[in-house]
Amino acid sequence: MSPQKKFSVRSMLGPFRRMSKKSLTYRLISRMAKSPVLSTISLAAILFFIYADSLMSNLSIHNANIKTGEIFPSTQTQTTPVVEGEGQAATSLNSLPVAAATTIQERKIEEETENEDPLIPPFKASVDERMEWFRRKLPELEILKSNELSERFHGRVLELFNNKCSAQFFMVWLSTAQSFGPREFLAVDSLFSTTPDGCLLILSSSMDSPKGYRILKPLIDRGFNVLAVTPDLPFLVKNTPAEPWLDDLKSGNMDPGSIPLFNHLSDLIRLAVLYKYGGVYLDTDFIFLKDLSGLRNAIGAQSINQQTKKWTRLNGAVMIFDIHHPVLVEFLREYATTFNGNRWGHNGPYLVSRVLERIRENPEYNITVFPPKAFYPVDWIKIAKLFKKPETEADSKWADDTLADISNDSYVVHLWNKRSRELKIEEGSVMARMIAEHCNICENIYDP
Repeated sequence: MSPQKKFSVRSMLGPFRRMSKKSLTYRLISRMAKSPVLSTISLAAILFFIYADSLMSNLSIHNANIKTGEIFPSTQTQTTPVVEGEGQAATSLNSLPVAAATTIQERKIEEETENEDPLIPPFKASVDERMEWFRRKLPELEILKSNELSERFHGRVLELFNNKCSAQFFMVWLSTAQSFGPREFLAVDSLFSTTPDGCLLILSSSMDSPKGYRILKPLIDRGFNVLAVTPDLPFLVKNTPAEPWLDDLKSGNMDPGSIPLFNHLSDLIRLAVLYKYGGVYLDTDFIFLKDLSGLRNAIGAQSINQQTKKWTRLNGAVMIFDIHHPVLVEFLREYATTFNGNRWGHNGPYLVSRVLERIRENPEYNITVFPPKAFYPVDWIKIAKLFKKPETEADSKWADDTLADISNDSYVVHLWNKRSRELKIEEGSVMARMIAEHCNICENIYDP
């Protein structure tokens, strides 16, 4: 179905509602000028109208059943104790904090701090200055600790994956919920277009919130198994080679590096969650074209040597592994022993390349390395062309051929968001056509 044929009823009603409010207000004000009595009554009516509208908007995001959307009284909360450990009981979805009641003051604080990130170090700070800054920030870094919310992590994961999932998917989002935009939503949407019976866990404290719930609600309402959960990092690395590394970091005696810490923690979390549960990890800037659930113990090459056809660089943006796979232990050990917070990619794509280079001839690990076309069919340097509308007959032929090649040979397409985030998806482009064929809701296709 073409993107023109799919539209949001909500997007059509929004302008109408705004127009209706303005029209009503105008008529009331006009009458107020003619009658002092009507003026008083009308003013009260306007204030009530505005207050009631705001009240209903706020009510809709407070206490809700995550499955049905049923609104609960804002003064009630439900909690279910969780037994600690690998065998802990699953928590009821009704007790999850995604729809917890918030006061006006709490919401104001949440909005004011939405863009504050304690994981970003001072610009051009020396090592000593950076470590001093990090020690001051440590009490704020909830992600490094277990707390009342994160300790429910394991139980909530078990409940999600107990929904007869055809595959277990993971994404990590350590940025704000506000920055989880149309592109990220399209990635999640397209996942369920190829694997509607799959289960997606988004490890994110910001998305594990009323705001995050509102973002994911269109998919939840359609019955898809997607859940954002605050990760418990100490639990994830417990009894792995990365546990001592986390202890050292929390001691304040390790240089976190000049690169924002959330980049490094994202690299660690993806390895740890795959080790603990097994499944498919993906970054949030992919479009899904085929079902990945049939793949096992696989990773993709980003580049190959054209003469030897051997890979030259791997990328951990897609990783598919069985639970407790031995190569994941090697990844976690490499992370802990060679951590460098000052080199981009050192703890991510370069890490998986280093480890697999050492063990590439060892049959014990039994890993499949897919060629670039499988997960990275378009290089980041050339990705912008997929967003452009064909202007000539030659452009149209290129778009048709490119779309056919990608559709035949690729499981997913990496959008390289750092390169393409600000690009608009132009109508008729390869990207627009690809998304229109692999989405359920298909809203905001043309938004950046």
